[in-house]
Amino acid sequence: MRNASSAKNNYLELLINRGTNVKSNPSLLERLAGLDTNTVSDALDFLGLPGATHGLRPLWDCPKIVGRASTIQLGPKADAKPTVHLISPVIDAVTTDDRILVISGGIDGISCWGDILANAAVSKNVRGSVIDGYSRDIEGSESIGYPVYGRGITMISARNRVIQTGSGEPVEVRGVTVHEDDYVIADRCGTVFVPAARIDEVLDLGERIARRQDGMVVAVRAGRSVAEVMHDKEFEAINQGDKK
Repeated sequence: MRNASSAKNNYLELLINRGTNVKSNPSLLERLAGLDTNTVSDALDFLGLPGATHGLRPLWDCPKIVGRASTIQLGPKADAKPTVHLISPVIDAVTTDDRILVISGGIDGISCWGDILANAAVSKNVRGSVIDGYSRDIEGSESIGYPVYGRGITMISARNRVIQTGSGEPVEVRGVTVHEDDYVIADRCGTVFVPAARIDEVLDLGERIARRQDGMVVAVRAGRSVAEVMHDKEFEAINQGDKK
């Protein structure tokens, strides 16, 4: 088993060194990677857009991930007929290196991700998985540096309990509707989805928020009153296009 720290560093190096053969405009993903989920969530708030979720956390000490959504819908297995293993057809179909698997329909306490799927995903340059459900074999994902975000960890198999019912269609993840190719960012604070049609304005506003908040940190460190620095008018200035 590889050292987890080494695996994490190798994953980050892979993201940095990836070429331009991606489906999406690399500059958008690079800009998204320059933000964090807190800032993107704030930008969505200003714009009145859903996208921020609660309860989807890193299931090991994995790096931040950014990418485009490949959506997968799961559901309970209703009969005893043999079926293809959930999620495997989507991984097999991946042809670009900008994908994050967004998996909906997990059942409490039942896994819908494991180390064999993680190894297959790494072989197709998938950037990570966001699961509205549970993973097992988490040490296997960690050992190869594959990021997994979800509701929790279990050991109970999905076999004969959960099946894939669809892919490439809109799915509900923690109350947020996620479409194929929407943008995804996940870090230690959680997971946020950005509608593909709104990514430019979310990034523009997010970058303004980040600049303003960096300036606010500098101000309080220099002794300025935190009550003044964090007054609502400072945040209203961001929304009005103040680019300080």
